[in-house]
Amino acid sequence: MSDLYSSICISSVKASALEIAGIEIPESIEKPNPVLTALAEKKLGGKPADRVVIYNPDAVALWVYQKYTSMFTKTALCSDVALPMLSVMPSVTPVCFASMYSGVMPDIHGIKKYEKPVLTVNTIFDSYIKAGKKAAIVSTDRDSISMIFLNRDMEYFIYDTPEEVNEKALSLIDEDRFDLIVIYNGNYDSTMHKFGPEAPESLAELEKNIEFYSELVEKINREWKHHSVFYGFCPDHGCHEIDGDCGSHGLDMEEDMNVIHFYGVKV
Repeated sequence: MSDLYSSICISSVKASALEIAGIEIPESIEKPNPVLTALAEKKLGGKPADRVVIYNPDAVALWVYQKYTSMFTKTALCSDVALPMLSVMPSVTPVCFASMYSGVMPDIHGIKKYEKPVLTVNTIFDSYIKAGKKAAIVSTDRDSISMIFLNRDMEYFIYDTPEEVNEKALSLIDEDRFDLIVIYNGNYDSTMHKFGPEAPESLAELEKNIEFYSELVEKINREWKHHSVFYGFCPDHGCHEIDGDCGSHGLDMEEDMNVIHFYGVKV
């Protein structure tokens, strides 16, 4: 493994969210991210957050953040921490989100290539259901998050476009029915595959992701004054340019494996 790879894996997201929410962490999964443990202790003083909202924009690489840092101003200002994180191999969407939300590596959860079977291992959604809490996924149709976590006693809000997804996600904050909300946007990923990671068309889509995250956090702060909330901006993998000015990912290389996450805790 490269010395320039991030040291904390995206597979720690599940345990961190469960720990901060005061829900039992299953054995034999990745341990919580120590930075997030410290953040929650500082902000919450050992009390659990009663809401968790995780936004998953696809393919936002660490190098993109490093090169276009000012683009992420709103994301940084509405979060408490920005953390470099390490993806898993192969660095493709269903494999990565399976690890993020199961807390285990591909050899254990079983998705080891670009395919979208329904996971049978324990996921963050199963842990929430077991704890008597309500979970929801808001995603676009046929994308990984809308498919690999099916067949659970939770709610799925699946739409044709990211705009519809985001509108519904904001409305769920108003409804205040769910303890865990996971939201997926694949617009930057799909655009960068066609035009390249740094094409104007792709960066415009990334700006939409950044704008939505800021709007989401503002909505949480405004509407959930009576809740403590753990929230995050959590991409799955990075990206790189290939011949023909197109974009790709899936390789064991820094551009694909290093991603940027943002997290916040609202008291």
